[in-house]
Amino acid sequence: MPETIGQLYLVSTPIGNLEDITLRALEVLRSVDLIAAEDTRHTRQLLTHFDIHVKLISYHAFNEHRQTGRLLDDIRAGLRIAVVSDAGTPAIADPGFLLVREAVRAGIEPVVIPGVSALTFAATAAALPVDRFAFYGFPPVKSGRKRQFFERIAAEDKTVFLYESPHRIAATLREIAAVLGPETPVALIREATKIHEEILRNTAQNLADELERSPRKGEFVIAVRPVAAAPSAAPDASEE
Repeated sequence: MPETIGQLYLVSTPIGNLEDITLRALEVLRSVDLIAAEDTRHTRQLLTHFDIHVKLISYHAFNEHRQTGRLLDDIRAGLRIAVVSDAGTPAIADPGFLLVREAVRAGIEPVVIPGVSALTFAATAAALPVDRFAFYGFPPVKSGRKRQFFERIAAEDKTVFLYESPHRIAATLREIAAVLGPETPVALIREATKIHEEILRNTAQNLADELERSPRKGEFVIAVRPVAAAPSAAPDASEE
């Protein structure tokens, strides 16, 4: 195909503290012709804070199949387009994967502008082994599928990270205790980088009890270490 004139950027945005945005991200957001945002109202607040005035369009889970082709056509026509989610890195439990896949298929190489992510924050803060880890996204809502979801996690031999909403967090911890065992080590990361940031570390059972006694608001990242997972050990120098 002819040389692409435009460009596609995947831009990471703050998950709470606006000062976590990178200088490179700000430069890109100021310079593009169009920003495709998961929620234009949310992104407009970010842009206003940094005095950025660029046209916004909506790009979310409910319209990404329709919008993807249009965005690629615009890039072929020479536009420079940035894609952002409400918070964090696009395609990590947020829209972005479909556009990246279709762009690559069309010969358009996306430029990734890295930055903060709730997942990487949690991996650092959990105090659980992360020499190997898995990310499972949001658990299913229906009970049968949710049980299967945690049965798959129980078979993992590594720390697993997942997201959960505040009104389901206590029930999800109960499910973890029931399927993986009440003594399963869990870390909860709530409202990361925000004023009320909180990290709780305990067993699944104890954390479920705690949140039922004292419910918390905000989005959660759950880090869970299946009991069957072997403890992470430092490599033996004699095995080099």
